[in-house]
Amino acid sequence: MKIVCVGAGPAGLYFAILSKLRDPAAEVTVLERNPRGVTYGWGVVFWDDMVHGLRGSDPETARMVLADANQWHDQEVHIGGERPAHMGGYGYSIGRTHLLNLLTARAEALGVDVRFDTEVDPAALPDADLLVAADGVNSRIRSRYTDEFKPTVESGRNYYIWLGTRKLFNVFTFAFERTPAGWVWLHGYRFNDEHSTCIFECTPETWKGLGLDTLDTDAGLAKIQDVFARELGGHELISQSGGTKTPWLNFADVTNQNWHHENMVLMGDAAHTTHFSIGSGTKLAVEDAIGLDQAMKAHSALPDALAAYQRDRSAAVAVRQGSARASSAWFENVAQHIDTDPVRFAYALRTRREQPAGLSWMLHRATQYKAGQVGRRLISTAKRRLKSA
Repeated sequence: MKIVCVGAGPAGLYFAILSKLRDPAAEVTVLERNPRGVTYGWGVVFWDDMVHGLRGSDPETARMVLADANQWHDQEVHIGGERPAHMGGYGYSIGRTHLLNLLTARAEALGVDVRFDTEVDPAALPDADLLVAADGVNSRIRSRYTDEFKPTVESGRNYYIWLGTRKLFNVFTFAFERTPAGWVWLHGYRFNDEHSTCIFECTPETWKGLGLDTLDTDAGLAKIQDVFARELGGHELISQSGGTKTPWLNFADVTNQNWHHENMVLMGDAAHTTHFSIGSGTKLAVEDAIGLDQAMKAHSALPDALAAYQRDRSAAVAVRQGSARASSAWFENVAQHIDTDPVRFAYALRTRREQPAGLSWMLHRATQYKAGQVGRRLISTAKRRLKSA
């Protein structure tokens, strides 16, 4: 079988790995537009569920990732200079570039042909029995075939920016600072011995009120460093952007009515996104790869395998997207929650995913897949959570 994965992110690379493990004789190629070792982003987080998925599908990849991952314990919530509240829990983090390097090495060791600096023209796709579009949130393949995949892309209200710093956040940290223009907050966590990820977020009113819509990169970073001087402890923020303006973004919420068309299939952020505040992007990409691999093991005919993949993964992803939408909505209304005491606020932050709006959306999505076992479980879960919300 000839398989081509467009995009060398976690989804494309891990599916290539599993394809070779499933069929060593398969011709598997990964095509990536960026140079080797170049990617956007700092650290990514994951939890035990992804670890279990890796161990069950390829123990060697699990061993490689865990050997280099940072494990953090506890979550802290800081509101200005008040004493922090603790939410408990633990998880893992790893540099996105390092994770992709590990997956690339594993894929190449198995015989996958990984080609960097290779642009794919969506109007002239490479010949393949199966073409996996794992080319990210702005997928050019999905855009070329909008009539077939029927995507919906909605922009979140808040602005956010993904930065790095040498300040080491040894616990997962949420920090909220009040400015004359409104609240700004960060999600921070260490992902290696030298760097932490810092995602800053605020409402559009605060973003404009602070002048972040007009400041160049250096001035914008200086502004945020000043606001979070207490948390950063004198450490600078680092941007991967070489442009003149700091790259603040609105989150793109992606869904697709169809995940496959003929011999093409969507995977990872090309198929779906979840708001960064629940940290599920890498997990879902890996689970997509595992899901399609399992479907291909269970069904000898490709159309049947692709249909099974969409049915099961769409239902499973709906759970996370419902939680993510509730979480993003909560952050869009931080000012309504933050004037309580830190402990009560931390509890509201911890339970933000259970808000009725996100659960209602989850139930709506679930009914589209009610014929399957996963869909039935999803409906039951959504109704139970709505009743108790």
